[in-house]
Amino acid sequence: MTKQQVVISGTGLWTPTESITNEELVASFNRYVEQFNEANAEAIAAGELDALQPSSAEFIEKASGIKQRYVLNKSGVLDPQRLAPSIPERSDDEISVQAEIAVKAIQQALENAGRTPEDVDAILVACSNMQRPYPAMAVEIQHYLGMTRGWGYDMNVACSSATFGLQAAVDSLRSGSSQCIVVVNPEICSGHLAWEDRDCHFIFGDVATAMVLELEDNASSDNQWRVLGTKLATQFSNNIRNNFGFLNRADESGIGARDKLFRQEGRKVFREVCPMVAKQISTHLGELDIEAKDLSRMWLHQANLAMNQFIARRVLGREATTEEAPVILDEYANTSSAGSVIAFHKHNQDLNKGDRGVICSFGAGYSIGSVIVEKV
Repeated sequence: MTKQQVVISGTGLWTPTESITNEELVASFNRYVEQFNEANAEAIAAGELDALQPSSAEFIEKASGIKQRYVLNKSGVLDPQRLAPSIPERSDDEISVQAEIAVKAIQQALENAGRTPEDVDAILVACSNMQRPYPAMAVEIQHYLGMTRGWGYDMNVACSSATFGLQAAVDSLRSGSSQCIVVVNPEICSGHLAWEDRDCHFIFGDVATAMVLELEDNASSDNQWRVLGTKLATQFSNNIRNNFGFLNRADESGIGARDKLFRQEGRKVFREVCPMVAKQISTHLGELDIEAKDLSRMWLHQANLAMNQFIARRVLGREATTEEAPVILDEYANTSSAGSVIAFHKHNQDLNKGDRGVICSFGAGYSIGSVIVEKV
């Protein structure tokens, strides 16, 4: 039986209107540090508490390659007394914040694919954190998108959610259970970031991305990418973790603790994950009889510039150019699962028929997903 060919026929990107530069972030953070140290001067002098250290824009860019980030709410993040976005809850009769930004990204993706909501069989919401456990975000998005049929579900594999969602969509299309699927990644990372933590307060930004996947025989857009193969891998690690969950309220001693937000052992993650990702991509290429030199582009997860440079160098056997491995994290920062999709969305239309590339994400779990595509 001939395997059904699947293509990515459209992508969408929704970006918040507000952004925070490193300089703005540092000014706010350093005010918080001053206030903390002043309020706790006696405990710090007695050795009972460590003084907090200020940061700098130069440190952030050198450590990550990030220059700014987009956020849903700027004033709350930059308020030294708050250091968290201010996003009021909405009533159950209103569209939720996460669903709203997802719908906007999907609408653009559908327009680029030449499709309407009536053409879509399923919505897969794949991102790091869902606004609520149920009803599923995907079902709400389906409703507000105006779909009158089909189905949807939520999935979470942290920063690899988008590529894992892509494989789920491809498998569904090839099995015949659907003909057109949207994978959407609404990432409100500002909500689970510890903005008072010098080691990570600069890492994340907010965004929503979407991809339309359909059977190649049905696709009609002028920018199609055939999915040649998908490959997933997971390996348990505590080096990236967020313990927020529904059981927190069952242990009052843990409510509000630092581990209920994003935390990581950055150096360990770099040392352990980068070689795994490079090996995954190289192995995946080999399984498809594709040589690394034949890759036109690598749309890598946008977590850290040094990580991407290491992975691209290991795969290609040389330094990659910015055309071969485009960078968007300087503008968007780490947007979790959406990062590689932003890179793909913004940096693929200049390629020619037959050109090949890899969409790759990696993160907590550990988890790695690679999707090798070819311009149709």
